[in-house]
Amino acid sequence: MEVLLRGIHKVYKTGMRPNKVLDGIDLRVPSGQFVAVTGPSGAGKSTLLYLLGCLDYPDFGEIHLGNRDVAKDGEGLREKIRLKHIGFVFQDFRLLSALTALENITLPMQLAGLSGAEARQRARELLRLINMERERDQLTGTLSGGQKQKIAIARALGNLPELLLADEPTGNLDSGSTREVLEVLQSINRSRTLTTIMVTHDPQAAAFAERRLVLEQGRLREEGHDSNR
Repeated sequence: MEVLLRGIHKVYKTGMRPNKVLDGIDLRVPSGQFVAVTGPSGAGKSTLLYLLGCLDYPDFGEIHLGNRDVAKDGEGLREKIRLKHIGFVFQDFRLLSALTALENITLPMQLAGLSGAEARQRARELLRLINMERERDQLTGTLSGGQKQKIAIARALGNLPELLLADEPTGNLDSGSTREVLEVLQSINRSRTLTTIMVTHDPQAAAFAERRLVLEQGRLREEGHDSNR
């Protein structure tokens, strides 16, 4: 899925004062590209990701996912787009600890209308993809941080999304688990031609992406360049 942003502005009000988080962002991400967005804390990285994921609306501008400007769509349609076309990976995993690894992966698929048998089959294939077949029936509350994040990635892939959004996916992991999770993201991006956009504060994590952008003072630029994208 190609991603295209045109003139994106986002302002939050802090008390009586407006806080301009995004200031005229333009960006094109070709289908299948792996992009990392870095920048200081509070720069608006997560805000940018939430706009891309149809979790929030811009104040001005266009957000094209494929051939559709989702900034103009109503919440009902945006909910369907989130469920069927976008996969999300969060820093805090957001797994249900009382469910097994397999059950966590199948849940979004069943919410999207896939039968239980089809969802379990696809979940088993995803567990093989992340090399966690043996943990299939473990409660996710008993897994390590790295294992939880890999399960979260598999869950994000369950509905065969065209866009994967990762918000600080290694922020809660040790260095060994960090590398393992990033290698999974990199491998999936390459093997599935899956457009992947990751925000991170970690330059070493960003190095796993094929393209690196920096968000500062509401503007987005290519790493190593001063011009706004």
